[in-house]
Amino acid sequence: MSTLRIGLVSVSDRASSGVYQDKGIPALESWLASALTTPFMFETRLIPDEQLVIEQTLCELVDEMGCHLVFTTGGTGPARRDVTPDATLAVADRQMPGFGEQMRQISLHFVPTAILSRQVGVIRKQALILNLPGQPKSIQETLEGVKSADGTVLIPGIFASVPYCIQLMEGPYVETNPAVVAAFRPKSAIRSSES
Repeated sequence: MSTLRIGLVSVSDRASSGVYQDKGIPALESWLASALTTPFMFETRLIPDEQLVIEQTLCELVDEMGCHLVFTTGGTGPARRDVTPDATLAVADRQMPGFGEQMRQISLHFVPTAILSRQVGVIRKQALILNLPGQPKSIQETLEGVKSADGTVLIPGIFASVPYCIQLMEGPYVETNPAVVAAFRPKSAIRSSES
């Protein structure tokens, strides 16, 4: 069975130039370590808000490093320097609009300015590329969803659909820790742990 390869890209002018510590990649590494129960490996990149650099980085992670899943963090708003979605769309083979819609739906639960986010989800070759917010708290909410005080999921997070999406693209079979996020797939697509 092939190991899940995950690209993590933090897009920030200031963090990439050392002005402050990047928080996006550590937040993603920590969350994925708690959420995934199947073997995985990371490829991480900290880059400036430059569309060409973002495009080249996404292409490298997918085309050369063979990533099945790539998360970007940062650069998704309306500011002139926020070009992560533009770069993501520029390298896409196909769009997956449901991911952007759901990310905004989750964020709207917390802030009205969620409608300003331009996050997108796309497919390039064998990989799913998703734009996440820049703040660690928002990253977790986007991936896990909105939960009530007793842990009941009120608005599903986007990661519940990621394992099945990767499976449909003939990538590795990904399993999750249901206490963090339960992977959803149709009964016909569920494999027993013996297989």
